[in-house]
Amino acid sequence: MRHRLVLLAIAGLALSACTAQAEPLPAAMTAPPPATTSTTTTTPAPEPPPCEPRSRACVRLSTKQAWLVTNGVTDLGPVPISHGGVAHPTPTGTYPVAWKDAEHTSSSYGDSMPFSVFFAPGGIAFHQGDLATDSHGCVRLDLASAQVFFANLNAGDLVEVLP
Repeated sequence: MRHRLVLLAIAGLALSACTAQAEPLPAAMTAPPPATTSTTTTTPAPEPPPCEPRSRACVRLSTKQAWLVTNGVTDLGPVPISHGGVAHPTPTGTYPVAWKDAEHTSSSYGDSMPFSVFFAPGGIAFHQGDLATDSHGCVRLDLASAQVFFANLNAGDLVEVLP
C-alpha cells in the first residue's frame, strides 16, 4: 500500500507538471503580432516622351525638355534644355542626325559647341551650353546630358522637335 501511495503521489506530481505546462500563456504572448504596413512605395513609370517611337531623340520646345529614346522607351530624360529664341528659332520637324563633332566651334558666331550632334539645316545641333539663355537655334544641354546624347546618337538617327 505504501508503494501504491508513493506511485500515486509521483503520478499526481507528473499530472500537475503536465497541467502546469498546459496552462494558457499570458495574453501578451498569445496575441498575434501587430499588423505591419509596408513602407515601400512604387515609383510610377515615367511618362513616355511625346515623340514618335521611331525617333531616337525627342525635343519639346514648349517645356524646354529633351529625351533620348529607343523604340519609344526613354533611355534618358526628360532633361532640361535651352533653345532658340524669337530672333533665331529652333526649327520643328523630324530630321536625321547628319554628323557629330566633339570640339566644334561655330563658324557663324565663334561660340564653342562641345559635344555637337548636328541634325537640322543651318547648323542646328544638340550641344553643351548655357541653359539660362536662348541659343541661335541649337538645343543646348547640360554637360552630362550633352555627353550622353553625343555618345548615343549616330548619323541617320531621327531627331523629332515639337513646338
